Amino acid sequence: MTKTTLAIMAAGLGSRFGEGIKQLTPVGPGGEIIIDYSIYDAIEAGFDEVLFIIRHDLEQDFKEIIGNRIAKIIPVKYAFQELSDLPKGFVLPEGRTKPWGTGQAVLAAKGLVDNPFAVINADDYYGKEAFVKLHDYLSSHTEKQDFYDICMAGFILKNTLSENGGVTRGVCEVDEQKNLIKVTETYEIRKEDGVMKARDENGRPVSVSENQHVSMNMWGLQPDFFDELERGFLQFLSERGPKDLKSEYLLPRIIDQLLQEKRAFVKVLETNDKWFGVTYQEDKPGVIEAIHKLVEQGVYKAKLFDS
Repeated sequence: MTKTTLAIMAAGLGSRFGEGIKQLTPVGPGGEIIIDYSIYDAIEAGFDEVLFIIRHDLEQDFKEIIGNRIAKIIPVKYAFQELSDLPKGFVLPEGRTKPWGTGQAVLAAKGLVDNPFAVINADDYYGKEAFVKLHDYLSSHTEKQDFYDICMAGFILKNTLSENGGVTRGVCEVDEQKNLIKVTETYEIRKEDGVMKARDENGRPVSVSENQHVSMNMWGLQPDFFDELERGFLQFLSERGPKDLKSEYLLPRIIDQLLQEKRAFVKVLETNDKWFGVTYQEDKPGVIEAIHKLVEQGVYKAKLFDS
């Protein structure tokens, strides 16, 4: 059986809430945090190891809250994403505080993973179905191809909204065979008075449907993708120039460009599970309620990792 890794992007934890790592506060009845449920579902699905992508300044708190505990259950590795970690010849623009994005986050794992791997956000709950589908795809698509063989968990937009504000999603165009045609990063998606609203990267209104597939940054990738990320990051930095304070190197845009260049094939693995997460502080009570309901329904044990 092919080894598979779950890479969890956690370098941005705390950035939306100021001081502290409020996304790592307990939401489960046994003191679990959201990442615990993702790791539990990934282990059930068959993943063999976990790689946490964090910042150096989070390392001590992160290990105390979850890393050391999870290392007793499944092998754990760490990669570090830093603003100043740039290719030779590039320097951090003065005044830049915004992270370089999910593309750089995954690139930080180069050299640590040499097998198929899945990528997820740390502060999102994805449900069981997507982990099973990603693992099964990754473990059965191991032959070297002359294109990038990628899979993506395809959530339904209406299942990924927050009651407390707009969300950012990769809105997808999918063909009848569930192959990805295009993915567009779309912002401030919300439902108001029964009407779906959204904006593009320039703040202009765009049309979205509640039944569209969306990316939740849950991708299945092969190790050859690291080389593409490395080349692309060099190009990204060269094109943006030394004074760019805001642009991000984002996985959906990287993968969409590969699709348009016909250098990638992306299978959309549809899931009807309902997402929840802590996009806003106000989301936390709803997350706690949702977890407790899943425990009551028998989906999870009250004490998740008890033997």
